[in-house]
Amino acid sequence: KFGRQEMEQAWQSAEVDALYKLAGAGVRVPQPYLFDHGVLLMELVTDEAGEVAPRLIDLVLTEQEARTYHDFLIRQIVKMLCAGMIHGDLSEYNVLVGTHGPVIIDLPQAISAAANNNAKRLFERDVEAMAMCLGRWDPALKTTDYGKEIWELFEQGTLHPDSPLTGKVTRVEKS
Repeated sequence: KFGRQEMEQAWQSAEVDALYKLAGAGVRVPQPYLFDHGVLLMELVTDEAGEVAPRLIDLVLTEQEARTYHDFLIRQIVKMLCAGMIHGDLSEYNVLVGTHGPVIIDLPQAISAAANNNAKRLFERDVEAMAMCLGRWDPALKTTDYGKEIWELFEQGTLHPDSPLTGKVTRVEKS
């Protein structure tokens, strides 16, 4: 029982730490207000009617909305990486669409970009998940390669929150 309690506390602390760090880096996550004795008080993400914001999976979008959300989410993913973090399980289930647009949620499995051997794979999977989800409404998104492009900039030490991105990577064939 003690071991399970310790694991739960570590999981809660990891999510709280990630929320504070990402909110501080300007990533659109629910704003954390207070964490005390295992209880987290944070922003309630709502829609225009004041109701709980829907998940991305629950929406039907126009092609333009899909493109706009994708562009915004790519910038959020870049901000996360610039802060040294990767969501690790980003999907249409972990994005709410509130009054001011997409909000990334569910961060207990967020990882360090520099300290995890699977960081590149998890990062590219997060980016790909957004392209595939939003590509249902804008099929051109499915052909982008933002994950590899962003990771290359990160590895080179030249990634910044406002780095110009194309969604394309020039591949060099090794002979």
